[in-house]
Order: sequence, then C-alpha cells, then structure tokens
Amino acid sequence: MFCRRAGLGGPPKAKRAPSGAARAGAASHTQWASVGASQPACKKFTRLPWLLRAPCRYDHGMDSALSQITARVRAAIADRTPLRLRGGGSKDFHARALSGEIVDTRALQGVVSYEPSELVVTARAGTSLAELQALLAASGQCLPFDPPHFAGGATVGGMVAAGLSGPARASVGAVRDYMLGVEILNGRAELLRFGGQVMKNVAGYDVSRLMAGSWGTLGLITEVSLKVLPQAPGEATLRFECTQAQALQWLNTWGGQPLPLNASCWLEDAGTGTLFVRLRGAKAAVQSACLTLGGERQDSAQVAADWDACRDHRLPWFNDRLAQPDLALWRLSVPAQAPVLALPEGARGPLIEWHGALRWVQAPRALGPALQALATQVGGTAQMFQAGNDAAGLAAQAAPSPALAALQARLQQAFDPAGIFHPGRLLPLA
Repeated sequence: MFCRRAGLGGPPKAKRAPSGAARAGAASHTQWASVGASQPACKKFTRLPWLLRAPCRYDHGMDSALSQITARVRAAIADRTPLRLRGGGSKDFHARALSGEIVDTRALQGVVSYEPSELVVTARAGTSLAELQALLAASGQCLPFDPPHFAGGATVGGMVAAGLSGPARASVGAVRDYMLGVEILNGRAELLRFGGQVMKNVAGYDVSRLMAGSWGTLGLITEVSLKVLPQAPGEATLRFECTQAQALQWLNTWGGQPLPLNASCWLEDAGTGTLFVRLRGAKAAVQSACLTLGGERQDSAQVAADWDACRDHRLPWFNDRLAQPDLALWRLSVPAQAPVLALPEGARGPLIEWHGALRWVQAPRALGPALQALATQVGGTAQMFQAGNDAAGLAAQAAPSPALAALQARLQQAFDPAGIFHPGRLLPLA
C-alpha cells in the first residue's frame, strides 16, 4: 500500500494487584542490595499470602544469571576490559564501532508483573519485545509509541537502551515518556533501582528516563517498568496523492485541529507523491475525521503490515538503498513546520514521518556536512542512522554545546567511572 510495487501490502495477517499497604508490608520482608559473588540478588524472608501468587521477582534461575553477569562486570572493572551489552542485536547497525566482550542479556527474561487494570507492566531486559507486545494485545493493550524491531530478536532492554520510537511518536510520545521504573547494574557492579511501578512517582531524579537512549553506556538494564495504554477502539488509514509541500501544509493545518491523528508517512514513488495518515481514537472521532479529511480510506487489516514495514524500515523505499552500497541512511530531526528542504545533489528522498518532524534521506557519507548544515538552518539536526554497505561505522555528528558535553561526561563518570560499557558505541563529536 505504501508503494505501488507489490511485496509489502499483503493480506492481513488476572487477578487484582495487592493494595499499597500490602506492598509496603511485603517490601519490609524483601531486601535489595549490590550483588556479590556469593550474595543473591534478592534475599527472601517471609512471604505474605499474596506473595504466594506473585513470587519474588528473581527465581533461582534468574538469580543465577544475574549473579554471573555481575561477576563478569566486576571482573571487567578490575582489568579494564570493555564490555558490549547485547540483547537480540537487532540494532547493531547503529554504532560507530562495536567492541568489547559481549554480555548477552537474554538470560534475564520474563514478565515480572502485569496487571492490566493498573496499566503497568514490568519485564526483565532480555524479554522478547514481540512476546511482550503479544501479551499486551491479548488484554487489549499496547505500547503506544510503536517501538521498532528492525529484525527478529528485539528485546525490551534493547528497546529502552536505544530509545527509538515508531510512526506514532509525534502524537503519543517517546519511549522515555512511558518509563516508570528501571533496575540497572552500573559500572561499579551495583544493582540499582530507580522509579517504581506507579504513574504518580515524582520523588528524586528521573533516572529511569535517562536510560532511554543511553545505548547501554550508563549501565546494564536488568528490568523495566512501563506504562501501557488500551488499544484504540477506532482506526483508519487515509491515502492522498499530493506533493511534498502540500503534504507538509496539510499536516501542519490538521495538527492544529482536534483530529485523532496518530501517524503519517509521505513518500514519492515513480514520480508520484503519496501521503498516508493513520487515525486512532474513539470510533465516532475516527469516522468524523475521515469525513472531514477526505482521501481514500485503506483496508485497515491490509495496511497494518505497511505501517509495521515503515516502522522497521522494510518498505521498498528503504530496501532500494541496499542496491547502492555508497548510500547511507540519514535521519533529519527538524521542526514539523520546517518547509521543503533543498537536498544536495546526490541525495535521495525524503521519506517523511512524524507529521513533518522526521525526514529520512539517502545520501553518501561525503554529503553529511551538507545535510547537517541544512538541518541546522531550520533548527534541527542530521545524523547518520545506518552506514552504507561500503563503510564500517557511522559518521561523526555535530558537537553539542559545551554545557551539554560537560553534563554527559559527568553522567558517564557517575554511572561508569571505569569506562567499560560500550566504548565507542555513541558517536564521536565532529
């Protein structure tokens, strides 16, 4: 549906939690501490009746896996061995360099707790993202920010560490906006817990959100608590043939109206520009928006696969780049109101998402400075997202302000003073 060529528009494819008082009572019987070689991650003493149904978050197998990982981190600190924290490896392409001994987090898997009525799920870092989404869907709920998978094997910890969001991000928020709590193993081999499992949690620094997008450089994520939302009862995708300028104008106009906009995607194929708009919300609101906006309504079951392909970069527009090894994929984050950008000669695109705020461009590495300058002119940034097949690693990105660079260095020193986690993973400064 998102391309005139065939191939991606195929056919469709508990009990209530204990009260706060009960949780408080249980907390007095459970001690969390730094994990030592002979010290369990969770010391269990007296189990309250509800704990018989909801056991300690670490059983023997998980406790053993966490202890082994902790021992490995402690050894790496002692001899300054770099570590590469890895789940399913679905985002290995997004790195300047991959170095260090691999620490596989997939041994830490499983959903610790999930109460649909509370709209909160807690899962270990190695839990399959696809399995978590299937569990939520069975209860009519979802992760609203459309986390990309890119490849099979994506994990919950990798989702948070990457901090990437899908087509709905501009309307519903990013990964960090749904972070309630996190447990990490820092660069001192200390097991630390931040946040909690409730939405009204404002005490202290919001370290949980800091982990989103850190790419494992601040610590190994062992467990996360996320806010989830019910699936929208109504959904529709509308298709419009239009130029890029017309699409941006419409999206900016519609963004100021009370419409249930959820996602958008504009691309050009065979010289024809096409805008797809996904609406989500109450059935009455979606139906009213369809009548207001017009366009050609698509079959929801069929177009769902296209939105997934857009999220995971499997549309023909993305795949065409693979035939030209010199082309890298560039991510331009700009204000949604930014006009049509005059791309330098040799660049292809754009494919536009997030109602105009995210623009994907295919261009050789040599055009990086021109793209960065172009994005800066409209108040945005440009970053190489995936290198071409002829080069290893991502290009340097523009240097942040001195204040931001100093803050980043202080965070790195606080969480990973020995510098063992992912040296070289984040992009060097130009």
